[in-house]
Amino acid sequence: MNINVEDYEKLGAFYLGRGYDLKQGKVQDDLLLYDSKDLVTHGLVLGMTGSGKTGLCLAILEEAMMDDIPAIVIDPKGDIANLMLTFPDLQGSDFRPWINEEDAVKKGKTPDEFASQQAEMWKNGLAEWGQSGDRVRTLRDKVDVRIYTPGSSAGLPVSILSSLDVPPFEILDEPELFSDCIESSVSSILSLLGIDADPILSREHVFLSQVFSRSWSAGENLSLEKLILNIQSPSFDKIGVIGLESFYPQKDRMALAMQINGLLASPGFASWLNGEPMDVKQFLRDSTTGKPRVSIFSIAHLSEKERMFVVSLLLNQVQGWMRGQSGTTSLRAMLYMDEIYGYLPPTADPPSKKPLMTMLKQARAYGLGVLLATQNPVDLDYKALSNMGTWFLGRLQTERDKMRVLEGLEGAAATQGAAFDRAEMEQILAGLGNRVFLLNNVHEDGPVTFQVRWVMSYLRGPMTRRQIKQLMDPVKAARQASGTETSEAAGVASAAPADKKENVRAILPSGVKEYFLRIRNPRSNVELIYLPAVLRSAEVYVSDSKLDVDGTMKINLITRIRAAADDIAWDESEEIDVGPAQMDASPFEPCTFGELPGRLLNASFYKETATDFENWIYRERGMNLLKSPAIGLHSKPGEAEVDFRARVKLAAAEERDRRVEALREKYRKEGEKLEDKLRRAEIAHEKEVAQARSAKMSSLISIGSSVLGALMGRKKLGVTTMRRAGTSMRSMSRAWEQGKDVDHAEDKIEAVQEDIKELEKQLTTEMDEVRSTMDAAAETFEEVTIKPLKKNIDVKAVGIVWVPAYRVSDFELEQAWKD
Repeated sequence: MNINVEDYEKLGAFYLGRGYDLKQGKVQDDLLLYDSKDLVTHGLVLGMTGSGKTGLCLAILEEAMMDDIPAIVIDPKGDIANLMLTFPDLQGSDFRPWINEEDAVKKGKTPDEFASQQAEMWKNGLAEWGQSGDRVRTLRDKVDVRIYTPGSSAGLPVSILSSLDVPPFEILDEPELFSDCIESSVSSILSLLGIDADPILSREHVFLSQVFSRSWSAGENLSLEKLILNIQSPSFDKIGVIGLESFYPQKDRMALAMQINGLLASPGFASWLNGEPMDVKQFLRDSTTGKPRVSIFSIAHLSEKERMFVVSLLLNQVQGWMRGQSGTTSLRAMLYMDEIYGYLPPTADPPSKKPLMTMLKQARAYGLGVLLATQNPVDLDYKALSNMGTWFLGRLQTERDKMRVLEGLEGAAATQGAAFDRAEMEQILAGLGNRVFLLNNVHEDGPVTFQVRWVMSYLRGPMTRRQIKQLMDPVKAARQASGTETSEAAGVASAAPADKKENVRAILPSGVKEYFLRIRNPRSNVELIYLPAVLRSAEVYVSDSKLDVDGTMKINLITRIRAAADDIAWDESEEIDVGPAQMDASPFEPCTFGELPGRLLNASFYKETATDFENWIYRERGMNLLKSPAIGLHSKPGEAEVDFRARVKLAAAEERDRRVEALREKYRKEGEKLEDKLRRAEIAHEKEVAQARSAKMSSLISIGSSVLGALMGRKKLGVTTMRRAGTSMRSMSRAWEQGKDVDHAEDKIEAVQEDIKELEKQLTTEMDEVRSTMDAAAETFEEVTIKPLKKNIDVKAVGIVWVPAYRVSDFELEQAWKD
C-alpha cells in the first residue's frame, strides 16, 4: 500500500500505525489515526518485554511533537532518551556513534558496516510506513528535546531548592491539595534520609509538616538550609495541643537537623543544588521563542529512594502548574512515565501516589494528558486503572496479568459510561504479537487491533550517562555561551580588582530599603560580590470595558550604577520579572560589596526618583496587549507573547476539535440514513436472488418434463405438449425478468455504496479544511495599547538592589541570579 503524507499529517491526529487482522496475521490498509484530544482522559500502555511497548510510546511522543504538544517525561530506564536520535539524512555515519557494537560483533559486521545496515533498515522501515527523512527533519526542528539528570552532571542538572518554594495560589487556596502537597514533599525528604514515615504517626513527619505549612502559608520559600534552621529554632511551641518539647524534644530535633545537614554537606549532594529550578513552565516551552519542549528526566542512575524523591517533587510541581491553567477540552501538554512500577502501587502509599492520583482525576479538566506504561498491571492501583480512557494493550506475560487487565478495562468502561464485551476482549488479547496492540478507547465504538508504525527515532536501547553527556554537552555549551556575561552585559556595575572599598556595604539613609537578588546556583569556590543597582517597582491598574480588560501591570526595573563615574545609566535599565517580594532581605555569605556613589546616600534622591518614575510610567508606558484576529482573543495583562501564542493555539485546537466533532455528528446522521438504505437494498437483493433462483428452477423443471414427455413417449407434439411448452417458455421469460430484477437490486447496492464513499470523502475533505484553517502557529498578532490613569499608578518601591555576581577573573564577572 502506498501511504501519502497527506493521508496522516493532520492537526489533532496521531499517526500510530495501521489496522491488523489477527485471523489472517496481516497488516491492513486502513491507517490508525488517534484523536489527540482523547488522551486528555489519559492513557495506559501495557506489554511485556519484547512486545514493542517502547516503540509505541515513542511513536505517541513523536506525534505529540509533530502537533506542537510539549511533554514532561520521567524515564526510569533510559530508553526515552532515544527520542534525541533523529537522523534526517539517514546516513550510516550519523548512526555510527550510537550503535551497540556488541550487536555488530554478533552479526559478524564491522561497526561501520553495521551502522550502514541500520541506516538502510531505518530508511526502508520509514518508507514502508509512508515516512521519509523530511518528516524526521521536521520532527527535530519542531521541538526542543532536553535530558535532565538530577544528581548528575551528565545531562542538564536540576536544582531541588526551588522545588521547596511556596506552591502557587491555586494549591494554597485548596486545603486538601495544600495538605497533599506538604505530605508528599515531607515524605520525599524523609525517604531520602532513609526514614519510612507515616504522615499521622511519625513525629518527624508531623513536625516537618508544621514547618512547611507555616512557612508556605506565610509566603516564605524553603531551602534545605532554611529547613535546618527551622528544625533547630521553630516558630511555634505546640503541635496541636501538646507542647513542642513534649512532642519532639530539642535533642531529637537536633539529630534530625544533623541528618539533613550531613546530606547537604556530602560532596555527592552538591550536584543536587546546582542547575535549573524545577520550573514546569520552562520545562514545557522556551520562554523566549515559545517553542515546545520535551523534557526528559533520566533517573536510571539514581538509587530507589533518590528516584522517589525526584519523582515526587516533580509531580508536585506539575500538579501546581496544572492548577494554574485555564480549563480546556483539548490536549495542552503530556506527562509520560515510562515505567510506573512502584510509584502507583495498589496498597502502599509512597510520596508519588497522591499527586499521580490527583492528576488522573483532575488533569483532564486542564488539558494535561497522563500516559503511563508498565509490564505489570497487577502492580497498579485499581482506582488509577479506572481513570484511564485509552488502553494500549500488547502481549502480556501471565494469565494473572490478563485477568487484571480485563477487570481494569471493565472498570474504566463503567467509569466512562462505555460498553464492554469481556469475551471478545479476552479472545483478542490471546492473539497479540510483536508490535501488535489492541487499542481500547472509550471515545470510540469498539476496540481495534493495529501494528505500530516505524518510529522516526533510532531505537538503540537504554542510554548510559556517558551517551547522555555526549548528547547534552552541545546544549550546555550553547547555554553557557549565552548565559555567561560580563558585568557590563548583565546590567550591573563594573568591578575594579584593585578597589578594596568594595568589602564594606554602604549604610543607606533612614527609610530607604535595600534588596538582594536571589542566587540561583550557589558556589563555594568562587568569590561572590554584590554590586549595587537602583530598583524601581510599581503596580499599575488598567481597565478597558470594550476589551473586557481589568488588571494590574507590574513594572520592576533595575538600573546599573557606574560607580567610578558617579553615574546612573537610566537609559540602560533592565526590566525583570522578579519583584521586591521575591528578593532576599539579607546577602548570601560570605561576600563582598561594590561601592555606592555618594549621591545615593541622600534620601532626597529616592523621593525624586519615585516622582520621576511615576511620570515616566504615565508618559511612556501602557498595557500592551496582543490580539488574535483569527480566534478573536486578546492577551491578558502581563502575559508574554509566547504564552499568549500557546493559549491561542490551544483555543484554535479546541475550536478545531469542536468543529470536527460537529462534522462527525452531522455526517453520522447522514451516514446512518445511507447505512439503513444499504441494509434495505441488501435485503431486497437477497429476496430477488431467492425469487430468481426459484423461478429459474421452476422453468427448468417445466421445460424438462415437456421435452422428456415427448421424447420418452415417442409421440408427436400434440396440443397438450404444445401447451406445456408454451407455459414453460412463459416461466423462462419470468425467470429472465427476475434475473433483471437481481441486476437492478445489485445496481442499487452499488449506488448506495458509492454514496457512502462520497460521504466519507466529503467528511474527510471538510475535516482537513477545518484542521488547516484552525492552525494558529504562524498567525500575526495585532497590538493594542491601554494607557493608565495617573491616579492608578502605585510606586511600590524605590531603593537599592544588590546584584550578585561571581568573579571569574580579575576583570570579568559572571552573573549569579539568572538561569
